Amino acid sequence: MMKHDESIQIFVPLKVRKQNGRPKIMPPATYLPSEDRTQDPHILRAIGRAWGWRRRMEAGEFNTVTDLAKAVGLAERHVSRQLRLAYLAPGVVKRLVYKREVPAVTLLKLTDVAALPWHEQPERVFD
Repeated sequence: MMKHDESIQIFVPLKVRKQNGRPKIMPPATYLPSEDRTQDPHILRAIGRAWGWRRRMEAGEFNTVTDLAKAVGLAERHVSRQLRLAYLAPGVVKRLVYKREVPAVTLLKLTDVAALPWHEQPERVFD
């Protein structure tokens, strides 16, 4: 576990482009989609959105998840659950982005796994 004043940075080369007036997160050029298409195609977008929400909360733009949920027009329970994705282990995020394996993982499973210590997360997602 990290101390309160420690932080970690993950550099994942994602591109953001607008589609229908909304930002869309695109994977890097080396992204290898799964051959059997078992992974939810919305995972990268959900993780990116969670990181954006986390940054906005850390910047003091919102004091509570309730305030954030109202601002983004989503249910508080949904925002609270998806916000957990911003706390996934760096190794899990990297493996999801680069897709060197073909995990069959859902957003629901990822949000549950995000509550675990980082060293336990990979085995729960990829095994």
